[in-house]
Amino acid sequence: QVQLVESGGGLVQPGGSLKLSCAASGIAVGIEPMAWYRQAPGQQRELVANITYIGRTTYADSVKGRFSLLRDVAKNTLYLQMNRLKPEDTAVYYCTVLATNDWGQGTQVTVSS
Repeated sequence: QVQLVESGGGLVQPGGSLKLSCAASGIAVGIEPMAWYRQAPGQQRELVANITYIGRTTYADSVKGRFSLLRDVAKNTLYLQMNRLKPEDTAVYYCTVLATNDWGQGTQVTVSS
């Protein structure tokens, strides 16, 4: 059974940074294609970044150069490092396993002064 637990969200000022974590069980983060999505109020869920089984990463244009995907095989955890945050990054962030369509519960990120 796949379980994903996100954490690390919070309130941050514009220009600040946050590092989201997605702790996984039931799958091996090191070889599993995974992704981070986000959903802002009244908006559809959108892809933020994904990583292939060989570690190739892809980012949405809106976050390219500011966000980075990292994975820690020993901790079986996927991270989303978010820098130079903007108010439009405010959303609930979810991690997902692409092959099984399993999702975590989400973590709220609010960027506001």
